[in-house]
Amino acid sequence: MLFHTWMFLIFFVVAWCGYLLLRKTPLATGWLLAASYFFYGCWSPLFLLLVVYSTAVDYTAVWLMARTRMRTFWLVLSLVNNLGLLSLFKYADFAVENLNLLLRGIGLESSFELPGILLPVGISFYTFQSMSYTIDFYRGRIPLEPNLVRFAAYVALFPQLVAGPIERADSLLPQLKQKTQPRWADFAEGLSLFEIGLFKKLALANYLAMYVDPIYADPERASGLALIVGTVAFSWQIYFDFSGYTDMARGVARFFGFRLMVNFRHPYLAQGLSDFWSRWHISLSQWFRDYVYIPLGGNRVGSNRLAFNLLITFVLSGIWHGAAWTFVVWGLWHGLGMVGARRLEESKVWKHVPAVVKRLCVYVFVCVGWIFFRAESMDDVFIIFSRMLRFAGEIQLPPIWMVALLTVVWGYQFLIESRWVRFITQPVFAIPMAVVMVLYLCLLGGDEAQPFIYFQF
Repeated sequence: MLFHTWMFLIFFVVAWCGYLLLRKTPLATGWLLAASYFFYGCWSPLFLLLVVYSTAVDYTAVWLMARTRMRTFWLVLSLVNNLGLLSLFKYADFAVENLNLLLRGIGLESSFELPGILLPVGISFYTFQSMSYTIDFYRGRIPLEPNLVRFAAYVALFPQLVAGPIERADSLLPQLKQKTQPRWADFAEGLSLFEIGLFKKLALANYLAMYVDPIYADPERASGLALIVGTVAFSWQIYFDFSGYTDMARGVARFFGFRLMVNFRHPYLAQGLSDFWSRWHISLSQWFRDYVYIPLGGNRVGSNRLAFNLLITFVLSGIWHGAAWTFVVWGLWHGLGMVGARRLEESKVWKHVPAVVKRLCVYVFVCVGWIFFRAESMDDVFIIFSRMLRFAGEIQLPPIWMVALLTVVWGYQFLIESRWVRFITQPVFAIPMAVVMVLYLCLLGGDEAQPFIYFQF
């Protein structure tokens, strides 16, 4: 059930009205959980069983941590269960495929058949969200949640269930417990966030996809210029697609009185690579920081160990995104970049570089990384870089409307963090922009059924 469909609108109205009627009763959380399970069950009833199973295991593990001395045992059981499920459903085919390649490489004829297991939508998100609860309880950072229904609603809250942001228990569970009365300001902000997210998805991301998808589907036939422009277009496509989903998720949650964390803060304005990762997919970046990077020692170690910690963290982040070597290399690219960037960004030379040059350098580095992220295979990656560097193929000018769109977007991004931000947030500017977005969505909304990119993760 996609946010930008009529089916979701009907579901939302029923779920919201029911929640408002029951908000002051003990049934409110149960209603919210039932709505969330229905929302996810529309994808697949079988996948819903996985959510229920993960919820039951982690809740039981924490309950036993609180009542027995075997705290470490129950934590390990929870982690093994979550990571085991994630590995089975997400990486089984990848593991078997590479095992077959290894066997053929050493001259063995036998090979294993691919399991062909379907990937449950959102499993990477709700697994990490549930795991954070067990880890934080083990560390003594959060209390035991006595209400199973409330904990289940925390894991499966439908606005952010399938593509985040990845919420923490210390933020979302208290909101579920308090059941704050939604105010008119919440409705207004929720509607505004949803409209912005919908515009990002339908007007911007889907439009850019019409140019990007054919180029990356057959890069051998695309010119070097087309691949360069296509990569730049993809950098904005994935940003609008994912941040658009996050905006819609936050908007829907605000109607219920919940405040989800901000997941993007204009990442292409970053003046350093560490700055970029504090702005892009913030909930995931913070998850890997708190549960991988810091436990490994963080930056409180020597330079060699620090480099190792960064590489491990980013390679695992790449693997989290997908079961393919392209994602592994994408994570390695950013890990190596972070290792080099730390020294560069601390140097006196970098401090005197103009901000616009810093932003351009970071953006180019990130765009090169997006090639690994978007390419279908490593073979395609080699083709793309080869044609780009040789500027091969017939020069085909990109669509003028797309160039104009990217120019306007880039300019608007710069205005956001400048002294002009006071003007563009004033009603004299914001209201006409909102009207334009609504008119566009009504008249030229495009294909509303195209799924979000991050549903595949």
